Parts: sequence; C-alpha cells; structure tokens
Amino acid sequence: MFRDILLPNAKLKQSGVYYESGLHRNSAAITANATYFGNPQWAQEYLDFCHRDAHFRSRWLAAAGDWTDKVVIDLGCGPGNIFATVGGKPRLLVGVDVAPGSLELAAKLGYTAVLADAAYTPFRSHVADIVAINASLHHCDDMAAVLREGARLVKPHGLLVTDHDPQLTAWDYKGIAKLMWDARLWVYRAIRHGFHKTGSQQSWGLATEVHHQPGDGVTKEFFKATLEPLGFDVHVYPHNHQIGAEALDGVVGPAQWKYRLGNMLSGRRPSAPTSALSLMCVAKRRGDAPTMAAE
Repeated sequence: MFRDILLPNAKLKQSGVYYESGLHRNSAAITANATYFGNPQWAQEYLDFCHRDAHFRSRWLAAAGDWTDKVVIDLGCGPGNIFATVGGKPRLLVGVDVAPGSLELAAKLGYTAVLADAAYTPFRSHVADIVAINASLHHCDDMAAVLREGARLVKPHGLLVTDHDPQLTAWDYKGIAKLMWDARLWVYRAIRHGFHKTGSQQSWGLATEVHHQPGDGVTKEFFKATLEPLGFDVHVYPHNHQIGAEALDGVVGPAQWKYRLGNMLSGRRPSAPTSALSLMCVAKRRGDAPTMAAE
C-alpha cells in the first residue's frame, strides 16, 4: 500500500529500515535537526521522555481520534513519539524526518520511515486520513511551507493536526523577562539542571529551535491564514502542557512557575489564553476543498 501513495516520479532508495527520498536542499536548520535527532542516544532520550504522558495522549485522541485503520502521515516524526503514546493499528503509518537515527527508532515502532524534507514529500495529494505534525513546525525553516505540504496530503474530510509549537505571544518576553531568558543557559549549566546532559547536546538541540525565540512562534492567525484558503475548517486551541482533552473545550491548564513569572514580568496575565505555551491546531478538510496539484 505504501507504493500506492507515492508520486509517479518518486524515486526512493531503501537504506536499512528506512527509505531515502532525498533532500531538495540543505540548510543550517536541516543540518541541526539531522545531527541532534540523528544521534542514537539523544533520539532515544527524546523518545523516552518527550510527549509520552497521559495529558498528551488524551489531547491527541480528542483531536484526531483512534488511528486504527487510518492512513496516517507523521511529518517530522522524530523517533515516533506520537504513535508510541497514542497507539492504535493504522492501516498505513508513514513517518517523515531528516534524521536517520530517529527514523531507525520510528521504524522499530511500526512506521514506514522516509528520509525527506517535510516541505517536499514524495507522496500523492489527498492520500492521508490524518496528517500529524507534532513539535515540528518550529524546527523548520519555512513553517508555512510545511503546513501547506501537510494540507496537500489530507483527504477530503480528513484531518491535519499540529501541536506543541510555541505560541508567539507567550514566548515574546520583554524587559527583565527577556534578560532572564538570555541568561537561562548559563544558569542551567551552573546548577546542572535541564534535559540535556552535555554542552554539545544542548548546543545542537538549541540549533534546531529555529522559530522558538522571543518574538517568534505560531499564532491562531497563522494557521487560519494558511489553511482556510486551502479548504479547511480550522480550530486553534491554546494550552499549557499539563492539560489533556479539556484543551479542546477551551481550558488552558496550568503552567510552571517560571513561565508564569516570565509572562507577569512581560506585562501579561499568566492565565490568559495568549500566555499558554503551545497551540494545537485541528483542521478538517471540507469535501469541496480545492484541488492541490502536485502529481
């Protein structure tokens, strides 16, 4: 079935447990992502500890439903965190990433793993019941290009779901909060606190965060302006990370004290939706959506 969703001119080469579609270009961001998420130890740590909690699972199941018997394409799949947490028995589960080490882990979980740029995939239009993009847009050079590519792959009445990209307004620190943000790395290193165990791991990890800086990130307007003209009904849910399905009912959920402090020092109400760390976008393609040629 995998071959059935490929573009007629797609030429994939099998490399161990994954396929190589080739990259249309290279950039500092692609190199950083390939290096960080391609490191076997770092990728395994990411798989074990990130996006693996009950809140995440509840939120994703509420947004996209059970993946059983669905064709699912996971753009920026990494080592396979979404499927490892959500589960199900998809009819076809395809993962796209630029990091070989992560693709090897994803393949072990059941993904048909493809090394490709998420903005230029080798798949036909309108083949997926669900396109998932989790914590990936902000790692890409052109967030809108990846979002449009994901939209191209969605069947009529299918879903495009994105999550865990930083909300611009929540991370737009000002004044003292901005100074604290700039100093955070030195503090983490001094107290030996943080997810990253070494300076090299931290440096490469930060290099992947292309759109995760004060004054950058995603907005509700970004998702609507990109997807609505392509025939999608778009709903965007601001949320903090310790909240499950309630996020789709408008519940923002609690944030850690350091994020509350950052928003207060920036002149924002910490409990406001605009102070929520992430945005989840749930977009359903209408049956009358315009055709998006790519074949």
